[in-house]
Amino acid sequence: MGLHPLEFSECYLDSPSFREKIKSHEAELDKTNRFIKELYKDGKNLINATKQLGMAQRKFAQNLGEFQFEYIGDAKTDDEKCIDESLQEFSSFLKNLEDQRELMMRNITETLMKPLEKFRKDHLGVVRAERKRYEKETEKYYSSLEKLLNMSAKKKEPQLQEADLQVENVRLHFQEESLEYVCKLQEIQERKKFECVEPMLAFFQTVFTFYHQGFELAKDFDHYKRALQINIQNTRSRFEGARSEVYELMKRIREAPQDYRQTSAISFEGYLYVQEKRPPPFGSSWVKRYSTFVKEQKILHMVTFDHRSGGKIGETESVTLKSCLRKTTDVLDRRFCLELDITDRPGTVLTVQALSEDDHKFWMEAMGGKEPFGHYLGRTYSKERGIDAQLDEVGLSFMKNSISAIETRGINDQGLYRVVGVSSKVQKLLSLMIDETNIDMDLSTSEDWDVKTITSTLKLYLRSLPEPLMTYGLYKEFISLAKGGSPESRIQAVHCLVHKLPERNRQVLGLLMKHLAKVAAHSKQNLMTVANLGVVFGPTLMRPQEDTVAAIMDLKFQNIVVEILIEHDEKIFTDAPESCPLSPAAPEFSAPTRQSKKLSRQSRPLAVYNPQALDIQTVSVMGDGATLATDETSMGSNESVSSQSSSASASEISREKNDHIPLSSSLSSGSNSREPIAGSSLSAAPESQPASTTAEKEKPEESVTSRKAKAVFPCEAEHDSELSFQVGAIFNAVFKSREPGWLEGELEGKRGLIPENYVEFM
Repeated sequence: MGLHPLEFSECYLDSPSFREKIKSHEAELDKTNRFIKELYKDGKNLINATKQLGMAQRKFAQNLGEFQFEYIGDAKTDDEKCIDESLQEFSSFLKNLEDQRELMMRNITETLMKPLEKFRKDHLGVVRAERKRYEKETEKYYSSLEKLLNMSAKKKEPQLQEADLQVENVRLHFQEESLEYVCKLQEIQERKKFECVEPMLAFFQTVFTFYHQGFELAKDFDHYKRALQINIQNTRSRFEGARSEVYELMKRIREAPQDYRQTSAISFEGYLYVQEKRPPPFGSSWVKRYSTFVKEQKILHMVTFDHRSGGKIGETESVTLKSCLRKTTDVLDRRFCLELDITDRPGTVLTVQALSEDDHKFWMEAMGGKEPFGHYLGRTYSKERGIDAQLDEVGLSFMKNSISAIETRGINDQGLYRVVGVSSKVQKLLSLMIDETNIDMDLSTSEDWDVKTITSTLKLYLRSLPEPLMTYGLYKEFISLAKGGSPESRIQAVHCLVHKLPERNRQVLGLLMKHLAKVAAHSKQNLMTVANLGVVFGPTLMRPQEDTVAAIMDLKFQNIVVEILIEHDEKIFTDAPESCPLSPAAPEFSAPTRQSKKLSRQSRPLAVYNPQALDIQTVSVMGDGATLATDETSMGSNESVSSQSSSASASEISREKNDHIPLSSSLSSGSNSREPIAGSSLSAAPESQPASTTAEKEKPEESVTSRKAKAVFPCEAEHDSELSFQVGAIFNAVFKSREPGWLEGELEGKRGLIPENYVEFM
């Protein structure tokens, strides 16, 4: 029950129950005061945190704007120029967004913080002052009353009358103060309802306005983004073409490096180690120099360059060559050496060392020396042999052996199957166990292998099979059943599919599921619930034949299948299914329940244009919303950009043809405000097709768009793109919108969006 009303008449009685009512009112206002103080403090923290975010974003934007790409070559393509300028565009966009955020923070201070603090001080503070006066008058009145009642009756009559008059005046003043205080208490109780909530409404309006501004910025940015995507795609295409050529050249050079040595009729260059002689007793040292020999002038330019000192370049030294002789190893205990006679230093001989026999040969040829060619020694590489795991008797024996050891030695170990063993030990154990000579080895009693090594080996064995345990052929059917339908239908479908597996696969799978059910039964100790085991074994037991992004997105559905197998292992693996559908199990989706406007505000679908929708035929309704279900969706990061950019122009033309289909809607601050889906404009959706079957696809468009629908609930439009209607309204030319959960139709000459769960087709 809420607070009791304070009757003015009770101010004159001042009963204990009246005082209790006043205390409850005071306690409520104290709670409100604390709430506002805490909210004010949190609001300050929110503003400060947002300011810090804004500063970080501005710093990020500044770094973006200051950086510029350097390109190989002396000119840029138009695409490269646009890419080069893109960082400045991104920086400008972020700065603009932060300007809006800064404005939002100022508005929050004015519309939320100040009004709340003003109400707390001007009203709740006044009540606190009134309470003190009321308590003071209470104390004064009852003290005077007690003093009067304690006065001797033998006092003179004038004294008694004077005392009575004084107490009466105090009583009247106390009652007046009581009336004022009671009135103020109830006034503030009623006032707080709007004084507290109205600033909060203004706060959310400010926040929604900020998001709306962000949405508008995104719309303004969309045209530039599309153009930049084409620039990026063009640049990527050129890169791919150039990269293939570079790799081909690198392959040819790797196969015959001597054929691609940078030699010419004019000069020859490369590294030489030059002997620098020092006075005794220091001997000599060898210094690496990058040398260029100009053949016509017979000049050798040498520059010191040390890779280990950060690539520091020394001074260039030039000498004129008179002759070049090979330095034999019997004279100098170093290979690949040359003795150079220098003309500009009479009597000076320069000794240099080439990097290899081939390098020595090239220098000799370039400098006019005569030496027989050396031999080139190549290398061969061996290919590592993989693990040959098979689903045979040896493999089945290993599975039983491992499961027995795990259940005996470590079923209560925390993180069982999640904590992995050392890779080398795991591979060694698997190699031993799939060797039929070790078939009698008992892991339950062996102390050479710990539990985590055994669990990791079991998983490695399953992953190393030529085909996953649940087979490539049934993969799509398993995934399909996990995407829809009731729990009972899923169990039935899994039951049927398991019995389509080959006998040995079903036998091993049943053995494993029985074991995992035991592991899950000890989840309080090992922390491995059915869901955790599904995460671990989903990708191990089932995988597609081709690795695609779509397959990665199906990982969560693999987990669902494994969870069903663990939870219902007895039913699935003990008994044959009673009846199975002739065709593969398909997801079953139920239509959303129609609700009243009041009940369905939050479940009302967002009218958001989703260009990632591949086809309207793939839209199926699930629960209260809409879900896009596709058999196969493969979009890698590179592939997706390619498809987005290449289809940009076509999609624009497509949209112009269907100008009655809203691509986006303005954002409002209402409960159903729309926000753009992340990355929604990266790809364009194909033309919307209302048909859901092949037969309907082949019908002419007129027969599809002539469907009618009748409103079963009233609806008030929240955006210009929506229709307002009452119960019984008839819509013409109704078909599914590109926006999930919405239809498009015509009412009284106006065309717009209709919530799908507000109508029924006629």
